[in-house]
Amino acid sequence: MPRRTATMLASILTLIALLCAGVLIPVPYSEMSPGPTVNTLGEHGGEPVLQVSGHKTYPASGNLNMTTVRVTGADYRMNLFEAVYGWLSHDNAVVPHNTLYPDGQTAEQANQENAEEFSQSQESAKVAALRQLGIPVSARVVVGSVVKGSPAQGRLHAGDVIKAVDGKRIEAPGDVAKVVTRHEPGEKVEFTIVPAKAAAAAEKAGKPEPRSTRTVTVPTKKAPGDDRAIVGIQAGTDHTFPFEVDIKLADVGGPSAGLMFALGIVDKLTPGDLTGGKFVAGTGTIEDDGTVGPIGGIEMKTVGARGKGARYFLTPQDNCAAAARDVPAGLTLVKVDTIRDAVKSLEKIRKGDTGALPECAKG
Repeated sequence: MPRRTATMLASILTLIALLCAGVLIPVPYSEMSPGPTVNTLGEHGGEPVLQVSGHKTYPASGNLNMTTVRVTGADYRMNLFEAVYGWLSHDNAVVPHNTLYPDGQTAEQANQENAEEFSQSQESAKVAALRQLGIPVSARVVVGSVVKGSPAQGRLHAGDVIKAVDGKRIEAPGDVAKVVTRHEPGEKVEFTIVPAKAAAAAEKAGKPEPRSTRTVTVPTKKAPGDDRAIVGIQAGTDHTFPFEVDIKLADVGGPSAGLMFALGIVDKLTPGDLTGGKFVAGTGTIEDDGTVGPIGGIEMKTVGARGKGARYFLTPQDNCAAAARDVPAGLTLVKVDTIRDAVKSLEKIRKGDTGALPECAKG
């Protein structure tokens, strides 16, 4: 065989081998891309995203779109070609698999965590929106969950209202751990509670929380990995709302829609339009006190929002630098730190005073 032919054949075989390797060899990466964006003032799946009963609502035009990021699943194994294509793509991002699914998290675990975060974001959005409008919302510390096999199992139950621990009045979820960890592992802790069933029955009947309480003694044990005393519960906050607010949006997870849900609720409960009919999108977690927190995948969300027609994008302050590095043409990034900031910026957009908007600056 002539040397030239042999060299060409070897090159072709090498190329074929590389192509096969690129297709067959998995790499430890995942991909993020722009996901769906939904107007919180509109409908999704044939029904309103925000539904309010027991309080007057007002028509709202324009858009207050929540945004999402589409990610490859926990079980998906990307090959080398897909990774290179993602790196070269302007609208996608390739990140280490552990960034999205830490500690070998399974698809089921990821879905469960996203569902829990989404549910909590809805609750906080309602609280923040009503408090922004000056509508009182009562709060109480409850047993959020009980760890299976822990000392608390069978003694405390999810939904139990925690009034005191060791006689110390509980004002916030963090107070519970502070009292429990003062003990040595093996010592007992006294919880003063209103049982979940009694509290739920009173709320359903529209009656005040029962004044009668029970004292439950729970032994402690050593926490895994350190010497702290624990009982095996996660304390949380439960709210009582003066009227019903439902958020109807399936197939979405995570906490990042909190800000846009809250603004949608504010718009529904106040006369006029927050946006003045403009197309505004955004993202950000939200706390009960209205504080807006950062999220992941900000670059994907701005691309998705602009692709749907958004002109303004409400951006958490801590995401501004990353978002400003590559802003889609025609999109203005508006910096927000609280729901109050967002409402003030929407007022400027509505009035056309866009020159006074607090825009994100490049880091």
